[in-house]
Amino acid sequence: MHILIAEDEAKTSAYLVKGLTENGYTVDMAADGRGALRLAQEHVYDALVLDVMLPLLDGWSVVQALRAAGNRIPVLFLTARDRVEDRVRGLELGGDDYLVKPFAFSELLARLRSLLRRGSQFQSEMLRVADLAIDPVRHQVERAGQTLHLTPKEFALLALLVRNPGRVLARVEIAESVWGVDFDTQTNVVDVVIRRLRAKVDAPFDCPLIHTMRGMGYVLERR
Repeated sequence: MHILIAEDEAKTSAYLVKGLTENGYTVDMAADGRGALRLAQEHVYDALVLDVMLPLLDGWSVVQALRAAGNRIPVLFLTARDRVEDRVRGLELGGDDYLVKPFAFSELLARLRSLLRRGSQFQSEMLRVADLAIDPVRHQVERAGQTLHLTPKEFALLALLVRNPGRVLARVEIAESVWGVDFDTQTNVVDVVIRRLRAKVDAPFDCPLIHTMRGMGYVLERR
């Protein structure tokens, strides 16, 4: 799952990034409203954790602009403002949930997982290519009825490939989607994780699904 966090307090943002990353999420950060809006428009995220009082553009305006453009990304508002009218305003503008600072990370994680489950109701529960099946909510993978045990990054990369069957994904696109937009694309970590995935997803089975397109990237398809 790919999460965008819009938070201008450095301590809070570092706390959120550390906690979500440790729980297997890929996280991008924005320190102001304009940056958050730009990232949400340019990339596909599974959820947005959005501070209300952001510089340049407040959280309410960010959500209003996203909803006006038809972007239905689930939004969890974070704010120190706990007045009922503030919560109502955020929800009426298109927010999905509201968490008042200071908060316990366990509560934020539970609320975020609830939003992601709700969002998954509008998608197919299982992603399938040939005999490979992925449950994006429960983070479970099976091939030919056999359960595969993947790390969070392996799962995120495989899910990206399965969501784009037959389409060649460049290494840069994979890196930005799985590790975040600020990832150092000069490293070979994409190739390393692909090799680990092949050992689990392809090697034990007769028909390989992950293919290298030399000079271009990787594609998942049955041949």
